[in-house]
Amino acid sequence: MSSTTKPNILFIMSDDHAAHAMSCYSGRINQTPNIDRIAEEGIRFDNCFCTNSICAPSRATILTGKYNHLNGVRTLYEGFDGRQDHVAKMLQAGGYETGMIGKWHLGQGGIYDPTGFDYWNVLIGNWGQGEYHHPTFSEMGEDRVYEGYVTDVITDLSIDWLNRRDQDKPFFLKCHHKAPHRPWEPSAKYATLYDDVTIPEPETFNDDYATRATAAAEATMRVDSDLTLVDLKEEPPAHLTPEQTKSWKYQRYIKDYLRCVASIDENVGRLLDYLDEMGLADNTIVIYTSDQGFFLGDHGWYDKRFMYEESLRMPFIVRYPNEIKPGGITDTMALNVDFAPTFLEYAGLPIPDEMQGHSLRPILNGERPEGWRTSMYYRYWMHRIDHNVFSHYGLRTYRYKLIYYYADGLGVPGTLDETNQPEWELFDLQHDPAELNNVYAQPEYADIVKTLKDELHALQEEVKDERYVLDVD
Repeated sequence: MSSTTKPNILFIMSDDHAAHAMSCYSGRINQTPNIDRIAEEGIRFDNCFCTNSICAPSRATILTGKYNHLNGVRTLYEGFDGRQDHVAKMLQAGGYETGMIGKWHLGQGGIYDPTGFDYWNVLIGNWGQGEYHHPTFSEMGEDRVYEGYVTDVITDLSIDWLNRRDQDKPFFLKCHHKAPHRPWEPSAKYATLYDDVTIPEPETFNDDYATRATAAAEATMRVDSDLTLVDLKEEPPAHLTPEQTKSWKYQRYIKDYLRCVASIDENVGRLLDYLDEMGLADNTIVIYTSDQGFFLGDHGWYDKRFMYEESLRMPFIVRYPNEIKPGGITDTMALNVDFAPTFLEYAGLPIPDEMQGHSLRPILNGERPEGWRTSMYYRYWMHRIDHNVFSHYGLRTYRYKLIYYYADGLGVPGTLDETNQPEWELFDLQHDPAELNNVYAQPEYADIVKTLKDELHALQEEVKDERYVLDVD
């Protein structure tokens, strides 16, 4: 494949944008017409999952094609060592001009600065999150404040780089948005959007966590009790009942979240229009995704981390007019560990043996390769640090989800150094898609539990992870 026929790759990633806040995923709470264009003119993945639902670990997996225990970023407290090989370095060596603009969130300075990119300009400050208004960036190591709203600024910088790049090379651009990450500060343009509507509450909004492991009840990410004044922007009216206060807080939270999404959607449209105007659309792979899912009041929560569906599932839509037919939908299981191998195959470059994912190119073309995965492995390491979520790992098949809360920090940076009682959960997704009924102890599921445990341990061995020493019944 010559350099002139290698496709450009535009990878647009937001932070905490749940699939059910996108209208192309039949989201019932908002409209995302520009993001929807990518799905309508390409393909939508309905079963794309992250292997660890937290920002930095997901980003490290996307770069390396490796699970977190191998790429070194298991928690938010472990930076990404840029001396290791990763997909941007490989594409750069293979003739691509590479750019990284927006939220990096993998550490700053020395070995933690982006590597493998001809140009990088990334958000700094606020623990690597950056600010929504007048954000500070590090441009190739030099700090600079940009006036304006962060989503607009990231898009401006991306278009500027696209104009300045070497036009004789294919490009790989990672355009990473901060939004809609907490504390959900909308732009002035969308500050009053949804003022005159009531966003419907999710069906599991008043989940009581009955039948579930202790971890669900212990998590401190509840809409009714854990949102702060910074999140809500004002105190709830004093005359409201507890139930009314919870609903009031939800409306404050979800409307600001969706207002941030509206800015992302507008700016995705700007990038798509740019590709059209420059005659680049046909030979450019455009991907829109998020680093993980997010709870939008589901189970009464905000945030992510758990292996439950709303947190586990990533939006993943891809357009490439030169090869992908429009209007596709697939339920084939994809993981963020697959992204790097996919980029390399499209670039005509070898996929290293140490990469643990697989190229999605056949699936993007409507095929499911023989022997493709029918289950996936997940692990969350940050025991009881931030939102008090217990450490756990698990297995998801098309029908079942088995979760083991081993509930131990194991001395990993970014974990609480204590051990809690291990517990299991099993959900039959066919009969209980909302994951409200833990059937682990029900006798009729005993054989299924045994089969799933065997598969879980086999997957751990396959991905070279270690099972917890007290993996109990």
